[in-house]
Amino acid sequence: MSQTPDELRPALADDLALALRLADAADAVAMARFDADDLRIDTKADRTHVTEADLATERAIREILDAERPGDAVLGEEFGTSGDTARRWVIDPIDGTHNYMRGIPIWATLIALTVDGVPVVGVVSQPALGRRWWAATGHGAWTNTPSGEPRGIHVSDVDDLAKASISFQSIEQWNDVDLLPTLDRLSRAVWRDRGYGDALPYMWLAEGRLELVAEFGVQEYDIAAIAPIVREAGGRFTAFDGSDRLDAASSLATNGILHDAFSALLHEEDSA
Repeated sequence: MSQTPDELRPALADDLALALRLADAADAVAMARFDADDLRIDTKADRTHVTEADLATERAIREILDAERPGDAVLGEEFGTSGDTARRWVIDPIDGTHNYMRGIPIWATLIALTVDGVPVVGVVSQPALGRRWWAATGHGAWTNTPSGEPRGIHVSDVDDLAKASISFQSIEQWNDVDLLPTLDRLSRAVWRDRGYGDALPYMWLAEGRLELVAEFGVQEYDIAAIAPIVREAGGRFTAFDGSDRLDAASSLATNGILHDAFSALLHEEDSA
């Protein structure tokens, strides 16, 4: 039987603590090989790249989960799915592999726990930038500060599209789904648009620095950790079609206030 959010809340504190320890272990492994001259890089069947650090980081996370949550399922980008239970940890060991392998510090380890397919714990750790964000359902959204103390975060209160700042990830993504005219319409309707890329703009949205992040071609492990952080920060996180599915290959994160307005704009029929 599925548990309600109120029933889950006490146990999620322990799961969040574990997720943060997983991120500590992942940071140590990934940073040890970041910007190394002899970093091993291979090409996967889908012609994307994978580094030795992607593999080693996911192994490190899985080893801890095997010891501390042996009854939970795990989905990872590099080693697939193990187990079939209502509780499932979802891992992207290095989100932004192409940045990682070029020595660009904008990459992250994404760690999530889903229960009955709903993401309830999320950690996004960007060790090369010294930043981390985390959330669990009912526990708020948080980030680290230079002093080491956690700071609660919240989305912006911008309520006018013309004053909104957005991130569209990449032109290629929108072109791949035949939505370049939609992207053009969106960019003309807002104050500022930039393609920051990967997990970082979602975290800026959760901190109140952006009002929309939209992406296509995403997998569950790309967004599962992000969704609870955005939601606990007061925002909305859906697929492009408005559903809450993680397997819809798209994401639409907003400050909540403008979600419906953005959705309406994005789904207008092109006049051409």
